This record gives sequence, C-alpha cells and structure tokens, in this order.
Amino acid sequence: MFGAGRDQVGLSTSPDYALVGMLRIPATQMSPWISLTRRVLFAVFLLFAAAFVVYIGRDGYHDNTGNPLSFLDAFYYATVSLSTTGYGDIAPVTPEARLVNIVVITPLRILFLIVLVGTTLSVLTERSRQAFKIQRWRHTVRNHTVVVGYGTKGRTAIDAMLGDGMKKSDIVVVDTDPIVLEAAAAVGLVTVHGSATKSDVLRLAGVQRASAVVVATNRDDTAVLVTLSARELNPVAKIVVGIREAENTHLARQSGANSVVVSSETAGRLLGIATATPTVVEIMEDLLTPEEGFAVAEREVEPGEVGGSPRHLSDIVLGVVRDGVLIRVGEPEVDALDANDKLLYIRRSGK
Repeated sequence: MFGAGRDQVGLSTSPDYALVGMLRIPATQMSPWISLTRRVLFAVFLLFAAAFVVYIGRDGYHDNTGNPLSFLDAFYYATVSLSTTGYGDIAPVTPEARLVNIVVITPLRILFLIVLVGTTLSVLTERSRQAFKIQRWRHTVRNHTVVVGYGTKGRTAIDAMLGDGMKKSDIVVVDTDPIVLEAAAAVGLVTVHGSATKSDVLRLAGVQRASAVVVATNRDDTAVLVTLSARELNPVAKIVVGIREAENTHLARQSGANSVVVSSETAGRLLGIATATPTVVEIMEDLLTPEEGFAVAEREVEPGEVGGSPRHLSDIVLGVVRDGVLIRVGEPEVDALDANDKLLYIRRSGK
C-alpha cells in the first residue's frame, strides 16, 4: 500500500507548482450564486477602476464630437475596452445612448463572458490556485498531526481527534491510494500522495514541524520504517503507532514510538470479555467514543488540588501523569498530587 510509485527524491525542495496533485489543500466550499456574485462585483470594480484612470488622463483622449471628455465618456470608453467590443461603424454619441450602453449592454456582455468562459478559466487557473495554496500552507503549517494511512484505523483515529475538538486544518493525511485520498480531501483534510517510508514525503507533510504523528499502516514492517523515518525528522513529536502483532511492539518502540497500540490483541480481548460481560465492552466503546456518553480525558492539576489525593476528587481519576510517566491511582507515590501533575479522568462528553 505504501510502496513508492514514482521518483520522489527532492520533493521537499521542489517548486510549489510541481507538487500540485501530490499535495492537496482542501478548497473552501461556497454557493455557486456567491461565486457568481463575486465575479460580477469584481468585473464592476474593474470597470470603475479603468474609468477612473481614463478620466484622470482625459486630456490624452480625443472625442469624435469635439467635446471635453466627461466621466460618463470615460466610463463608456472603459466598457467598450474591457468588454473587447472596440469601435465600429455604429457608435453612440449622445449621453442617453451611452448611458443605455453602460447600464444594459455592457452588463449583458459581462454576464455572457462569465457564462461562456467562466468554467474554462476556473480549470485553467485551478493549478495556479493550488500552487499558491501549497506555498502558503508550507510556510504556515505548525504543530499539526500527520496521519499515515487512511484505512479503517486512520479514519477512526481522525474521527476520535475531531471528536476531541481538533480542527481539520491541523490534520494531514499521507497515503499512496488516490481513492482514499479523495475521500480524505472530501471531508476537508490536507492530503499528501506518496509513500510515507520516504523522508521527502514526510517532509512534504511537515513532519519536522508536527506535534504528533499517527502511524496507521496495514503492515507492521511498514509502520516500523515510517516510525523510524518520522523520529529521525522530528526528535520531539509524539508518535503513536498501530501494529497488528504484539511481537513487533519492541521494534516500534525502538524505532521511536511513544505509544504502541496492538490492534489484533485489543480486538481479541474485547471479544473475549464480550462473551461473559458484554456490558463491559459497551462501556469501553463509550469511553473510546468522544462524541457521546463518557470519555477519558487529561487535564492539569488545579491549585486547590495540590497536595491532595486523586481518590478524593469529584472527578473519577484513573491515573496521574508525573514527569511523563503514567502512575495508576492507588499507588502510594500519587497519594499527594504535585502542581506539575496531569490527571487522567473520566468526563462526560461535551464538557
């Protein structure tokens, strides 16, 4: 799934226009009527701007009637120029006729041009717009989360992150399958087409400036290699890896993973528990679904809680994170909370 399908050497230093199609920035969706109105207003603005320029330099223009050039004359000149009408053997000479030409004829020409070439112009400029978006994104993206693999694990991980309040703009998906990338782009995620085993692809996704990396590939060997490459690019990012077999856990950790989730064993445990106590599995599913019911969350210790026991708090505390190490409630070393501790507790979703 993540094999390289093309030469990707030097992607991080490639010009932005060369990355169009590989790096995709989601477009803001808007009503066709809003888009059409914006185009019409922009065309009117150009007409007024051209007329103003002509009127300022009116001494350099000649009117066939011999009269000084008025602003109405300047506006008329702008309309026939911008609408590519030009001068013919029939030309309005009275102010009334020119006013009709401005108010009625020219808007019709503009609308006609919009309908006729609007779609063509959109297609021709889409590549330029994408290149501009890529350039802006590459210069501004910081502290985001890179998700490698948009299969079942990757999609579920992203749903959980969004349920916890993460913005879609802070998530970048890397995959080699253009079909799944289309699905990711359709929900508003930034996507990168390429093999995450390549350092240049990870650089293109901004791994070196990311706060977290989620490795959700279908193969354990690929996950280990991606983890190793990501850790080399970013020594401080939190890397979470999903693997299928528990025997590969140590390889993922040695490659630089902070957390390793064994998907097959986790599913097996839940299946085994469900045979005897299915309600326990329902609670587990509830805790793992941030959008509804209960959820496991982390928070700072409040000043009034320092020195107290986590077992005496109103929240149901499961553990204490001290100096980056998880200590379960009940251990003697967390009977008194420190100011720098963090609490893992159960909260009701939406709070």
